[in-house]
Amino acid sequence: MKTALVAGASGLVGSSLVKMLLQMPEYETVHILVRKEIDLAHPNLFQHVADFDRLETLNLEFKVDDAFVTLGTTIAKAGSKSAFYKVDHDYVLSFARKALSLGATGIFVVSSMGASPSSSIFYNKVKGEIENDLKAIGFPRLGIFRPSLLLGPRTEKRIGEKLASWMMQSLDFMIPAKYKAIHVDKVAKKMVEMALKDEYGFFIFESDKLQ
Repeated sequence: MKTALVAGASGLVGSSLVKMLLQMPEYETVHILVRKEIDLAHPNLFQHVADFDRLETLNLEFKVDDAFVTLGTTIAKAGSKSAFYKVDHDYVLSFARKALSLGATGIFVVSSMGASPSSSIFYNKVKGEIENDLKAIGFPRLGIFRPSLLLGPRTEKRIGEKLASWMMQSLDFMIPAKYKAIHVDKVAKKMVEMALKDEYGFFIFESDKLQ
């Protein structure tokens, strides 16, 4: 039986992922790190309120098998590029190190289509940098998932994303598979499937491989 540790459980992919993990008989317990407790109860779910700026001081006394990272924000929501970098890079890296210290052998991370440390687009550049930094940590199993535009039940209104989602779904038949919008459940499902395979190595899944 496995133990999972999740960061980003309140987000679009994270909320779907946690519910899936709780349904899997292979996972005996699911632990989530949250800034404040989420409205989800299950006998196998354990919520830990954490300060992501001081994650190294958080006392957790259990062994982890698989870690999942679905943390992410936008520059607009974060308020600045530096604040965005803290969430999408620094917090992800701190979580990975914490998971490794708890015994995790596998980490599975939501990145973004177009992620590259050499990208001229700041968002994609940060995503590429964190991918490289995660590789350097040395997890035996590292899965990177790069979805296109995410579809799902958002709790916050993002007019631009809502319009883009409508356009991509309307023109789906014209869009190459790699760029098609994808539902969060498909991303979460692929993450869980990959974790349960227990395959060792570094794996990248572009959006068309998540469909």
